[in-house]
Amino acid sequence: MLRHVVLYRIKDEFKAEIPQLIENFCSMKGKIDGLLELESGSDIVRSARSYDLALVTLFRDMEAFRAYQVHPVHLLVKARMHEVVETSVSCDFELS
Repeated sequence: MLRHVVLYRIKDEFKAEIPQLIENFCSMKGKIDGLLELESGSDIVRSARSYDLALVTLFRDMEAFRAYQVHPVHLLVKARMHEVVETSVSCDFELS
């Protein structure tokens, strides 16, 4: 299995939209084969090193993750994120 974690800093003018962005992420649940788990939430600590929004997913395997990258449901969500994101970081790792 593959864990995919992405942290986002949202542009100031779009921060009010964070609840909708979370809904957009959650709308992918059950629509992409091999996407086993999906969680998203906004930061509550708001420290200097905090990001605004997190996406944490679990995929069956690398093949499922690659299919997710080009899936139309994901591409729609991703397009919106590219409009509102200031910066992001990610980490992908295998689970045993």
